[in-house]
Amino acid sequence: MYQRYVLPHQLAAEREFLPATAWWRFAPRFNVAAGQYVPAIRLHDGQSEGVMLRWGFIPSWFEGEPTGAPKAAVEHGRLDRSKIYGTPWRAGQRCILPVAGFYTWQLTRDRYRQPFFVRLIDRAVFGVAAVWDRWVSEDDDVIESCSVICVPANELVSSVAEPDRGMPAILRRKDYQTWLGGSLPQAHSALQSYHSKWMQAHPVSPRINSSDADDPALIRAAS
Repeated sequence: MYQRYVLPHQLAAEREFLPATAWWRFAPRFNVAAGQYVPAIRLHDGQSEGVMLRWGFIPSWFEGEPTGAPKAAVEHGRLDRSKIYGTPWRAGQRCILPVAGFYTWQLTRDRYRQPFFVRLIDRAVFGVAAVWDRWVSEDDDVIESCSVICVPANELVSSVAEPDRGMPAILRRKDYQTWLGGSLPQAHSALQSYHSKWMQAHPVSPRINSSDADDPALIRAAS
């Protein structure tokens, strides 16, 4: 699915998405992992806002304390029928995560998982489609969380990823408003596999496998 990504500078994200209100505060990161708080764009009273959400979905109806691996991603085909995602999806609780690039892993013949960094050629910051929800604990603690939506991998991602892993749903700029505020059919139409010719990928150091590593050298091509 979708495990790690690179977070752009806040000013670059704001130039890309132009939120009417920016509640978020964040710095560039090179190894964002599920379970952490990440910036997201969503609509509130018809206006866009930049907020921080937990990457790892918790449905509003969940009882008790969340345990296990964070629900970081969901296949686009499951949204309509999913018990976990169906209600927020139908309620229009959609958001966009600002991303500078993401990682995927290729299983080699020697059974080694080689990491790759994937980015867009002409866009230093781009938006990935996600769905969010608001959970309140028995102690009235509030967690707003999200999951990235995945679509079938394009030719490039398929060539550097393990089989059937998919890829994040990268939105075209013209689809930002459609994704955030459009009808369900319109939102569905925005979920497409981004074209390979507008992307590039290169192998990187296995240091990315540790969530403790977080520096610009992580995205450099492995020698």
